[in-house]
Amino acid sequence: MSHEPLGKLAIDGWLAWPETRRLADVLGRDQLRFVGGCVRDAIAHRPVTDVDAATPLPPEDVMARLEDAGIKVIATGLKHGTVTAVIGDRKFEITTLRRDAETDGRHARVEFTNDWIEDAKRRDFTINAMSCTPDGDVYDPFEGMPDLARGVVRFVGRAGDRVAEDYLRILRFFRFWGGYGRPPADRSALTACRANAAKLKELSGERLRDELLKILTVPQPAEVVRLMQGYGVLDHILPEAGEVTRLRLVNWLTTRGVLMDGVGPDPLRNLAALLNTDADGASAVAQRLRLSNAQADRLLSLTAPAVAPTPDQDALDHEKLLRRIGPETFRDLVILGWAAEIGVATRLPAARSAAWRDLLAAAVGWRGREFPLKGRDLVDLGLAPGPRVGEVLGRVETWWEDGGFKADRSTCLAKAKDLIGRGE
Repeated sequence: MSHEPLGKLAIDGWLAWPETRRLADVLGRDQLRFVGGCVRDAIAHRPVTDVDAATPLPPEDVMARLEDAGIKVIATGLKHGTVTAVIGDRKFEITTLRRDAETDGRHARVEFTNDWIEDAKRRDFTINAMSCTPDGDVYDPFEGMPDLARGVVRFVGRAGDRVAEDYLRILRFFRFWGGYGRPPADRSALTACRANAAKLKELSGERLRDELLKILTVPQPAEVVRLMQGYGVLDHILPEAGEVTRLRLVNWLTTRGVLMDGVGPDPLRNLAALLNTDADGASAVAQRLRLSNAQADRLLSLTAPAVAPTPDQDALDHEKLLRRIGPETFRDLVILGWAAEIGVATRLPAARSAAWRDLLAAAVGWRGREFPLKGRDLVDLGLAPGPRVGEVLGRVETWWEDGGFKADRSTCLAKAKDLIGRGE
């Protein structure tokens, strides 16, 4: 365990931002280090968007120094020693060095310290325990740099101890392995995850949701899910996850198989691909993971659609369905259906693949046709406002669709007038 800097970052990118330099000048260059993901990703030559920092200064001193310098401060989580500095358009989360005084697997009671090693000990993985000074000197007490280079994701210290501090670290392990790791996964980490997997049920649905959706955005989510299943992790939080092959194929289609504007990986679509369930099961998943209403509706529309598009339908059916469910849902159902068909056939004939691709292109490029009538038009024809307006309007719209969208406004008005006159 080294107390000396073991590497050096070039003063460019986020380290060279004027806002970063100002933050260091205000808090003191010897009182501030940047920590976590920004250091890890800078070493890995990956894009950095969020910059977090740590300091031995108490949070009250941090706030006072920032406010005296005219910097906006948000008391993000004073109990845990965290404040947010807003400099220009950039936000920096700054946390006082701390150690865990008490943990229960969900929350921690912390004590502040001035010991950088003590603070690093409470990090989850070695690759997240690195820090660097404003001058780019990298401190790496747990050999995170060589782990990052080798694709090793391992816990700081004893894996079981780190997991017991916060059971969400089980899911975080699989997410970081999917993003930074290479096979084989760390055996001690996997053992600790399996031993504590049942504890995941004690966590809030929101925390589970956020980590699961992040797992479904890694480059190869199906491989991560397969590993999670092998160690009994998903049994406790997502037992409906049975379609790993379909997930793999959906991910392949949206990252490499189809290069088309408007087609890319999507975590909620990947979740739908993974589920082997009906409408009730999808609703249960949405409730368990505390999905938003919009997310829940979307998941249900993808896992239990009334009608799904296929190349076997004619162009008119496709356009009617596009109008009914919208191009985004249509696109997602095409991707899911195409992947399912590949999964059964292993290899599709070129003509069949081309038909699926054309269907996808139709969804992406669809601009829609606007039905010529509004409810007000029927009222102007003498129909009293009320439910009957919607009924007649719907019948005319269905007639317009069945006719291939050819009828113009005057023809649709004539049809509506006829239905009203006949009392239909």
